[in-house]
This record gives sequence, structure tokens and C-alpha cells, in this order.
Amino acid sequence: MSSPRRVVVADADVLINLIHVNALQLLGRMGRFEFLVVEDVVREISRPDQAAAFSHAVQQGWIRVESLNRPDGLKAFAELIWVIDRGEAASLAWAVTEGAAIACDDRKACREATARLGAGNVLTTPGLLLAAIRDGLLTVDEADAMKTTLEARRFTMAFQSFRDLV
Repeated sequence: MSSPRRVVVADADVLINLIHVNALQLLGRMGRFEFLVVEDVVREISRPDQAAAFSHAVQQGWIRVESLNRPDGLKAFAELIWVIDRGEAASLAWAVTEGAAIACDDRKACREATARLGAGNVLTTPGLLLAAIRDGLLTVDEADAMKTTLEARRFTMAFQSFRDLV
């Protein structure tokens, strides 16, 4: 019997980074995770090309969209909106109330998520790419090429190569 998939609520920054490197399909191939976004995050993916890529990922079943509508989730959202951006607040509120992990890249949101969920429940773009390498879905060279592309878009990573992490 296989272990249950870990639900991960993805924030717009992570999704857009994966769109930049044409890697949204990884979300559907990472068998240990089940990815979703909340509606507030969908609204943040506003560029037509990015919205089309995201819509394709939803149609393919790589990611699903959920509503933040539980009273305890709305209460957490109302508290978090004062601390972090709207999409991150909605994502973290959903993760807290549903017992999920979160994927985000914003430092402040990651600190808040770690405080509320624990360190093992916060993934970043580099963490997802590393998981894909470990799952045999990406080579180190492919991940390093993605790293180079993201760094050209001003998303820096604090290591030279994924080879240093594997």
C-alpha cells in the first residue's frame, strides 16, 4: 500500500517560477504531493501567458483550485492579511485549517508558515526542484539550467548548483 500524498498549497510566486522554466508539469508528476491553489492565488496569476499555462495545468489535473470558506480558515486569513500578502495569507490559512503544507518563496510568508506549520511543511521553488531531482523527474543539469533561467529573472538561490544539495 502506498503512503498518502501530502497536500501542498502553492502560492503564486512558486507557480510563476515554474511557469518561467516550463516546469508546471512537475506538479502532476510528483507522486508524493498533491498540489492545489486557493482562489486568491488564481487572481494573482494575471499575465495572459501565465494564466493560460496555469489553466492548462488545472485542466491536466496537475493542480486543483479550492475555496477558502471554512469559518476557522476565514478567521486565520483575517489575522494573516495584516502580516503577509493576500494570496500568501489565503494559502497559509487554508494550509493551517486543512493540515496541509505550503509552497511559497516570500521570506516573510515562509517565516510565518514555519511558525504555524513547522519547518517540514514549507517548500520553496528550490525545494520542489530538489524533490523532483530526488524523485528522478529532473537531472541536476536540468535543474541547474532552470536555476540559471530563474536567476536571470532576479530569483536568486543561495547555492551554486543543485549538485551541492543532492
